[in-house]
Amino acid sequence: MKYCWLQQQGNPDCLLFFAGWGMCPEPFYALAAGPVDVLMVYDYRKMEPGKIASLLTRLQEHNPPYQKFYLLAWSMGVWAAASLLGRKKIPSLHLASAIALGGTCQPIHDKLGLPEQHFTDMAEQLSPAHIAAFQHSMFSDKEEAKRFLTAFQKGKRSVAELQQELLALATASAIQPGPPDIYTSKIITGRDRIFPARNQIRAWGRKQCRTLSLPHFPFYHWSNWAAMVEALT
Repeated sequence: MKYCWLQQQGNPDCLLFFAGWGMCPEPFYALAAGPVDVLMVYDYRKMEPGKIASLLTRLQEHNPPYQKFYLLAWSMGVWAAASLLGRKKIPSLHLASAIALGGTCQPIHDKLGLPEQHFTDMAEQLSPAHIAAFQHSMFSDKEEAKRFLTAFQKGKRSVAELQQELLALATASAIQPGPPDIYTSKIITGRDRIFPARNQIRAWGRKQCRTLSLPHFPFYHWSNWAAMVEALT
């Protein structure tokens, strides 16, 4: 597990962003902050509760103190955030809101997450072509896809480590398939070609979630992180 600041400008509030599988910071750096500092968690080859506990403690001790904390978890990050932040010994940030976007707490499941065979085939046969196809499928807009791919290449994540991350997620989610629901907002990405919208709805319950007409990767639809959180809360 890794983390880094995407935006740290002395803003009064802090957004903790759990990214999905295979991500790196580069596609997100260009997003403006708005009135929030943004800390990104990614690369789930190792799920490290002690590391996240230490991070949360430092955030609580930030000087000057943050006025509010927000959580935005996306795709596989929905499960990862719930698995780590839902543990009893993890410090609580007293979140103003916790948003699940385009994912579920049962990430590898034929009816509640990613279809199991699809996930297994990708994990076992991952190649540059598979990664490119996956990344293109995250978008419905060609210019947004191009913007992402140009930035992602700067992150230089290898096929081997992306495959390691897939296999690690498969193992970890099998051990903890249903972590506690820590989310106050569940947003369904209605035009999702990665994480089926119908599975997201089944996982949360139709009355407990909200469907928006968004592709799997929706981050370029907002002018800044704060506007995104406001729209999704």
